[in-house]
Amino acid sequence: MNEKQSVSTIISNATILTMDKCRSVIEKGAIAINKDTIVAIGKTESILQNFQTAELIDADDCIVIPGLINAHSHLPMTYFRGVADDLPLEKWLYSYIWPLEKQFITPGFVYDASLHGAAEMVKNGITLTKDMYFHGSEIAAALTKVGMRGMIGEAILDFKLVETGGLEHIGKYAVHMEKTHKNNPLINFTISPHAIYSCSTRTLERCVSMALDHDLLMQTHLSETEQEVLDCQKAHNSLPVHYLKDIGMLATKLVIAHGIWVSEEEMELLAEHDTSVAICTESNLKLAAGFAPLSNYFKHKVRCCFATDGVASNNNLDLLAELDFTAKLHKTINHDPTFLPAEQALGMATSEAAKALHRFDELGSLEVGKKADLVVLDCNSVEGQPLHNPYSQVVYALGGRAVHDVVINGEVVLRHKKLTQVDEQEIIAKAKEHAKLIQRELK
Repeated sequence: MNEKQSVSTIISNATILTMDKCRSVIEKGAIAINKDTIVAIGKTESILQNFQTAELIDADDCIVIPGLINAHSHLPMTYFRGVADDLPLEKWLYSYIWPLEKQFITPGFVYDASLHGAAEMVKNGITLTKDMYFHGSEIAAALTKVGMRGMIGEAILDFKLVETGGLEHIGKYAVHMEKTHKNNPLINFTISPHAIYSCSTRTLERCVSMALDHDLLMQTHLSETEQEVLDCQKAHNSLPVHYLKDIGMLATKLVIAHGIWVSEEEMELLAEHDTSVAICTESNLKLAAGFAPLSNYFKHKVRCCFATDGVASNNNLDLLAELDFTAKLHKTINHDPTFLPAEQALGMATSEAAKALHRFDELGSLEVGKKADLVVLDCNSVEGQPLHNPYSQVVYALGGRAVHDVVINGEVVLRHKKLTQVDEQEIIAKAKEHAKLIQRELK
């Protein structure tokens, strides 16, 4: 009789949606994790015959999925939840958000708000977020504290260049922070120009150069409003995606956020250059900016993934709610109830998102050799039963409230709905302290 191999953690008795290439589903399945890596996946009986562990998570009546990937967020804006609702984008940004940021954005504020946002993401089953904001080192520290992955972008805007060292220093922060965190498995940095309307051509070209020279992912906001497109045509005699191509940005590992007002001709360019789009449905609709033209994106084979955007414009970090709402919205828009089925929607938040971030070799599906990022969803509830189709249950029925356990890089960071690395009550108390200061400023 073979001696059992000891491993760090075993998840057992689950319905496992692997999201691998074959979309394999394993009933009564188990996953063996050793340190940060999945070492075996299969039927529970077989896994328990061959492996043993001190950390056994019985996932009976549960669905296990890969960790959800949030393709665009602004973690420190968590403290601005609800301060400027029911406003058009321009007024929301220029009259409220940017003035508040000028008043409050300090390293301490960013750390506290990021800790809060990361905790909320983990409780919603998000294991990796691609974030853009300021004081990226503080965001990295907060994510690390919670035990969550982040691809962090220090937002680059022309009006902040003076305080950050000028044109020649663009991108150096990201390069430095990437080197600083080279031994932190949770953290990476990106080159992150804010948008074509807040960065000059010279600024964007410098960003492109740094991204290519150092092989860093690039992220930016693009075509979020119709006015942005009109302004680009006026300033550059070009549509936004064509403008990005002209300055070399499509040659980078690029993810654009929003991508609402994009022509089919532009979509062909995005597909040709393997540029991905992070769609932020709830945020975009709340600001009445519009919604991503998903059917045309799919037609042109442009990779799309899901994102929450920032809490100030969403106002939650429930990525599963984004899947549910987006799928239903676009079925109606396309007059086609078969459009964006649940399995495809879940893929956009897992495997497709990992491909968009150039991380599919290690993340996005549950397979031997990949990093152990996974979410256990509890179906033993009135909203979780009866269970006929697990994909349907995940996308249309459960939502973030069903997240029971979360494993990131092999560490159990949420156990029985409780955060294991941070004190949730302390996070709530800190948020209340900051809220008093913000309210005082708003009066």
